[in-house]
Amino acid sequence: MKLPDVNILLFATNKASAEHHQARDWLESAFDDTGGVGFAWVALLGFIRLATRHGIFAKPLAVEDALSVARAWLAEPRASVLHPTERHSQILGRLLLAAGTGGNLTTDAHLAALAIEYGAILGSFDRDFDRFSGLRFEAPGEAR
Repeated sequence: MKLPDVNILLFATNKASAEHHQARDWLESAFDDTGGVGFAWVALLGFIRLATRHGIFAKPLAVEDALSVARAWLAEPRASVLHPTERHSQILGRLLLAAGTGGNLTTDAHLAALAIEYGAILGSFDRDFDRFSGLRFEAPGEAR
């Protein structure tokens, strides 16, 4: 299973972005994989928030269009929503303490904890995920 960070979702839909093809290919490949795609609500909400905001896309999506894209992803046969398990708080705390900070890494640590809980590979263009021990991470377009 693969868990996409918000930047993959944004780049996969933004044809004007330099990372569009890599993000789109990563997401399509994840849907084709037997493990499928596990979505985190925080990433889906981040996608809707940022894709509809002026300054992120040259032409922001209408709210209806962003919701439609998110619904289409969730309707894929190999899509699921990952919810924190009873282990989440412990894993999240371990990741944040090891990183030595919370702040801007808190949401990243939440996504990393979800990926660890479900044995998923977290995909992102954000290299900050490399700091989380025990996380299986890949950046689209990079050989690992």
